[in-house]
Amino acid sequence: MMRVVVIGGGILGLAVAWELTRRGNDVTVLEKENHWAAHQTGHNSNVVHAGLYYKPGSAKARMSVAGNRSIVDFAREHGVGVQVCGKLVVATEEAELPALGVLAERAEANGVPAKLISREEALEYEPEVSCVQALRVDSTGIIDFPGICAALVRLLTEKGADLRLGTAARGIRTGQGGGVEIATGEAVLKADALVNCAGLQSDRVAELAGLSPRARIVPFRGEYYELRPERRHLVRGLIYPVPDPTLPFLGVHLTRMLDGSVHAGPNAVLALRREGYRWRDVSPADIADVARFPGSWKLARKYAYPTGLEEILRSLSKRRFAESLARLVPAVGPDDIVRHGSGVRAQALYPDGSLVDDFLIETAPNQVHVLNAPSPAATCALEIAKHVVNEVGA
Repeated sequence: MMRVVVIGGGILGLAVAWELTRRGNDVTVLEKENHWAAHQTGHNSNVVHAGLYYKPGSAKARMSVAGNRSIVDFAREHGVGVQVCGKLVVATEEAELPALGVLAERAEANGVPAKLISREEALEYEPEVSCVQALRVDSTGIIDFPGICAALVRLLTEKGADLRLGTAARGIRTGQGGGVEIATGEAVLKADALVNCAGLQSDRVAELAGLSPRARIVPFRGEYYELRPERRHLVRGLIYPVPDPTLPFLGVHLTRMLDGSVHAGPNAVLALRREGYRWRDVSPADIADVARFPGSWKLARKYAYPTGLEEILRSLSKRRFAESLARLVPAVGPDDIVRHGSGVRAQALYPDGSLVDDFLIETAPNQVHVLNAPSPAATCALEIAKHVVNEVGA
């Protein structure tokens, strides 16, 4: 049996803790906030991804297909809300058909159940949709990811795991007799191994442990609207655009949630604070971190215009946001949507300005650091956990 400290109380940290516990290890979880799933897990779109978009053979592709099954099975076993409803990826004009065809080929290569359908067939699923052709993806679903976290917390508590809210790691060092020591400000925890699942703070935790991570976190805020209750009938399930393959984000889409509400978004703008969910959430230290990192400027030169400018304008203009939705469902107008919160994505970036497009995990003696785990990491959480625990050697 090993003693392992996990830093981070989102879905990934809790999934790692559960996998460690299942294998008979003594686990402590440190979460700096006062509740679980406080950041990325608690602010995402709650979509169970199918593994459609990712490069064949990549960790994202492999783990999404497996994770789609395992997270749905876990939810059903533990009474967490889930619905496998499928989705449409729609080409709204002829120019998007080649990219839609490539997406269909990628789905087949990844083992994702998907098929190209005609406009008429798409209208049977979504009568209000605008498209010339669509890709129907059967295994995409909607789930309660915070509910998954609550279930994991219950299981961990039953097994006697040490779960500590409001407890941040303040210092990390190699123990005198081996292993790892983690200072929390209240105590020094001694462990055989450390797992860093700190999400938006993961690179900083790695530095705290003495590493020089290959990539840095640059936070992007995604803002959501939702349809007014009287307009929810316009969307039956999930409607996505054909994504731009040069960008890390899937584009503004429409998602019917478990409670019947319909969420719209997200866009993608640079967050002015690591955990900044509004324009007024500003951290000079976090801005300075972004400014000092050379990869940020190289990324900006590539995407600032017109992509970045359009995202900012869409953030500031309800009309522009509605226009993006109307490409998918023409009946949606500015008066049909109201603001509905936001999330912040921890996007890892290399010094050359390139985006880390797969999960990134770095190891050191007695340490495993998950440095890039954005979407679809929640879908893949149970699968990533198995991989991480194997790296720990537990």
